[in-house]
Amino acid sequence: MKATFVSFLVVALGCLVQAQAEAPVQSDFQQDQFTGRWFSIGLASNSRWFQEKKQVMKMCTTVVAPTEDGSLEVSSTYPKLDQCETRKTLFIQTEQPGHFSYTSPRSGSTHDVRVVETNYSEYALLLTKMSKVGETFTMVTLYGRSKQLRAALLEKFTQVALAEGLTQDNILILPRTDLCMAESV
Repeated sequence: MKATFVSFLVVALGCLVQAQAEAPVQSDFQQDQFTGRWFSIGLASNSRWFQEKKQVMKMCTTVVAPTEDGSLEVSSTYPKLDQCETRKTLFIQTEQPGHFSYTSPRSGSTHDVRVVETNYSEYALLLTKMSKVGETFTMVTLYGRSKQLRAALLEKFTQVALAEGLTQDNILILPRTDLCMAESV
C-alpha cells in the first residue's frame, strides 16, 4: 500500500513539474530577422475576450520594429466595423532572446510572450501566457510573411495550441481580408 502511494506521488509530482515547465523559445533567436511585417494567420486562446470576439475577427497586419533598448514595438492594424484600428504594444526584452513581457495598459494584465518557433521568412509561432488578478489565459499566435501559409504550418499551429491545453473551439484560422492590409506598412 505504501509503495503504491509513493508511486502515485512520484507520478503526480512528475506531472506537476512537467505542467509547470516553461515553453521553449526559438533557439538562437535572431531579433533582427524577426522584425518587419507579418500577417496574423491564426489565433488560439481560452480567454473570455477571444471567445466573445472570435466571430468577428479577421486577419490583420503586424509590424515588429526594434527599439533602442533591445525591446520590440509591435503595431497591429485590424478591421473594426468599417474602419481600421491600430494598437501598439511594447514587448520588453527579457534576459533570454525571443522571450518578452508586457503589461496591458487597458486591462492591467501581464503577458509572458515567447517566440516558440520561426524560420523568419515564412512563419512564426508565439506563445503568450496572460495573467490578470486571479486568472491566467493562454494564447498561441501564428504569423505569416504572406496572407496564406502551407497546410503543414496551419497544422503545426493547431498542434501547438492543443499541446498547450487549448481545445478545437479555442482555435481560429483568421478569415483573409484586404481591409486594413496597407495600414501598417
